[in-house]
Amino acid sequence: MITSSLLKDVTPIHDFDTPRAEPLQGRRFRAVRTAAERVRDRFAAGPRVVCARTINQTTLPYPTKYAFYSAAFSPAPFVTLTHRCVLVQFMQRGSLKNLLFNPTDIIAARRAPYFARLVERFRVVEPLLSKQWDSVPYVLASMGLRAADIDYVAFDHFHTQDLRGLLGTRDGRRQALYPNAVLLAPRVEWDDWDELHPLQRAFFVPDGKEGVREDRVAFLDGDLSLGDGVMLLRTPGHTSGNQTLFLNTDSGVWGISENGTSADNWSPLESKIAGLASACRNQDLDVILNSNTPESAADQYTSMILERTIVDRVKRAPSFVQMFPSSEVTPSLLAPGLNPTILHGEIRSGEFTKPEARVPQRETEIRV
Repeated sequence: MITSSLLKDVTPIHDFDTPRAEPLQGRRFRAVRTAAERVRDRFAAGPRVVCARTINQTTLPYPTKYAFYSAAFSPAPFVTLTHRCVLVQFMQRGSLKNLLFNPTDIIAARRAPYFARLVERFRVVEPLLSKQWDSVPYVLASMGLRAADIDYVAFDHFHTQDLRGLLGTRDGRRQALYPNAVLLAPRVEWDDWDELHPLQRAFFVPDGKEGVREDRVAFLDGDLSLGDGVMLLRTPGHTSGNQTLFLNTDSGVWGISENGTSADNWSPLESKIAGLASACRNQDLDVILNSNTPESAADQYTSMILERTIVDRVKRAPSFVQMFPSSEVTPSLLAPGLNPTILHGEIRSGEFTKPEARVPQRETEIRV
């Protein structure tokens, strides 16, 4: 149920409610895939977003065994990931809205226990593996977009996130970077953060939501259409509240998530990365998981099939699909044999529209 005027034009999607309630994994898989086919037809035939732009944020080392589910044959223990944020402009009941997907606080993200230990262990070579680009607010400003113009913020999941600078804190010590934005937060993962399971702890910033202003948080329990050409669907497995952003663009339907780390993860049978295709043939698999947190591998597999079903094929390489990893494996001399078969690199669609000046929205408690 939606009770906030700030979210009055967000539309629930119920196609997956019954399939996800199926208790048997095999039947759930089949039912979710069938529902995804129906949603894909409706979504692809609908309106498109106004604009979509990816924004490079950082590169970082990441274990090869996680990136490719221990299926890749390579002596390299790490791949290099490029993490990106996505700016989406779309129409919502005739009004232009701005969404940021995955605007990670890069400095604070290093406090996630796994990456803090990794940086300490490889302190000498870590600068060779990492790179930071201009901050997201700086890039937005260069486009003529103020932080105050952002209407919505969402993350595919809360690994490595520190939300205090994003939303501000109740005691006023941290001011909100995006003062008018509503955070779209899966309720289950928000609650998990209070008492993390040992399999989750290494990748969460422990106090990353401590004291956050929850009056700017929309707690989500379902799937949403945010407006023209934008869907936010639950894709649990990698984390309990994992969610995927789907965009209908002038190059077709795209999905954005970290269920996989490259185009090869969603099309491993066509992969040139040694080991992926043979592992899938041996185990009769159609996708390769990003597997750093094995909370629910079966659910993550089902979610990746949902993603692959909804998005379009890559025009230059039709064996691959338009699933854009929010952290994408990128070519590196330090990771021989692990270059993706195709590299997405960016999403660039439509023409950017500079918003008109707006009156600040009144603060309201938000529940979905």
